[in-house]
Amino acid sequence: MTDDLRPAFDKLLAAAEGLAEVVEGTSYGTPSLLVRKKFLCRVKDADTVAVVCALEEKEMLMEADPHLYFETAHYKGWPVFLVRIHDIPADQLRTRLEHAWLRQAPKSLLKARQAAG
Repeated sequence: MTDDLRPAFDKLLAAAEGLAEVVEGTSYGTPSLLVRKKFLCRVKDADTVAVVCALEEKEMLMEADPHLYFETAHYKGWPVFLVRIHDIPADQLRTRLEHAWLRQAPKSLLKARQAAG
């Protein structure tokens, strides 16, 4: 990983702390986080991360805060939004990653989370 991507990835790691079975990986040659080999998020560049989401959530986020949440032509129609990683508050990033985890985690992990309370 290049030094310019480290701050963005460190923010992702901090926000994902405690989410079951989240591991580091790579996606398109950049650092990413996965849950049981399923994509959660990745660093796109030093200032931008891509996070998996429901399409309805993506539209809502981009409409509510177009400075923070956006997409490029590459991501149109895909359940992934882009976010300006250095502008998003830590609690909002945590919420977005929890939503991604709930979307991508297998049923066994979801059940274990519910059982734990």
